[in-house]
Amino acid sequence: MDIREILTHVDHTLLKATATWPEIQSLCDEAIEWQTASVCVPPSYVKRIADAYGDRLTICTVIGFPLGYQTTEVKIAEAVQAAAEGAKEIDMVVNLGDVKDGNFGLVEAEIRGIRESLPGKILKVIIETCYLTLNEKVALCEAVTAAGADFIKTSTGFGSAGASLEDIRLFREHIG
Repeated sequence: MDIREILTHVDHTLLKATATWPEIQSLCDEAIEWQTASVCVPPSYVKRIADAYGDRLTICTVIGFPLGYQTTEVKIAEAVQAAAEGAKEIDMVVNLGDVKDGNFGLVEAEIRGIRESLPGKILKVIIETCYLTLNEKVALCEAVTAAGADFIKTSTGFGSAGASLEDIRLFREHIG
């Protein structure tokens, strides 16, 4: 597999708090040039990108980002608005407080609610593995799968650690 093929599986991302429109434009131009899977950007830029770039790239945005503390209703509203403005993919962050409390049914219901609000869109669920026990990671693999999300992701990039090979192996074992 060459670099170009690998890049078709990469979400070219800029989510820093100080991201400017020129930086977002540069990100989009690079995504088009390198044919990345998507550009992942703050929700405030989705409509502007859709207006400026049309269907030349796939827009992904984040909801409940980066801590996942928003209520389910707010996350659904964020997702619906982002989709209406041009996002084709949504990266949502789970509520880690619910996870730590063992409320996996609530987490699954939230993911399912967002999934149902996004017909035809890709939903990716960020679980922030650096804060989780092995049992919590396994339970989240099950909840994410049962709720019908398309992908599970290890981290926001804002936690204490990012992806690890161990977590990827765990996902592979419990999701496939």
